[in-house]
Amino acid sequence: MVLRNINQFRVSSKSFNMTPLIDIVFLLIIFFLIVFQYIDAENFPVNVPDNCSNAIDDQQQSNAFVTVTVLHSQSQVDFAVGATKVSSLDTGDIAAKLTDLINIQLETTSPDQRTVILRVDKNICFSDVQYALAGISQSIATDIQLATFKQTQQEK
Repeated sequence: MVLRNINQFRVSSKSFNMTPLIDIVFLLIIFFLIVFQYIDAENFPVNVPDNCSNAIDDQQQSNAFVTVTVLHSQSQVDFAVGATKVSSLDTGDIAAKLTDLINIQLETTSPDQRTVILRVDKNICFSDVQYALAGISQSIATDIQLATFKQTQQEK
């Protein structure tokens, strides 16, 4: 009978098994290749003007735009369509009132130019803005643009 040398199959203490490390490196490479393709697809070019004080410059402003403003004043949320203020005490009718005011201001414009600009104070919760969004969605507006104030009204 032939006896085998036991030391022949032992791994020496000085060697390092590279197989698990190579597996992990390849998995990481595959993961990053897939993720970076998705991130690259979501990068859309956006041209943001420097030192912009208004959402729209004076040349673009016309009767086709209606501004809906939502901001805090004295522990309540105020809504306004243009210069017309809407009472926020009765939350059930806010969307209907906003819809009526938007429709009145946009009824004389052509259907492809009916744009509403929604201006929101940066400290407003979505639960308060949803009334304005509901009013805009129920109106005859065909486009919406979003704007936010750089500072809250109390900071000015």
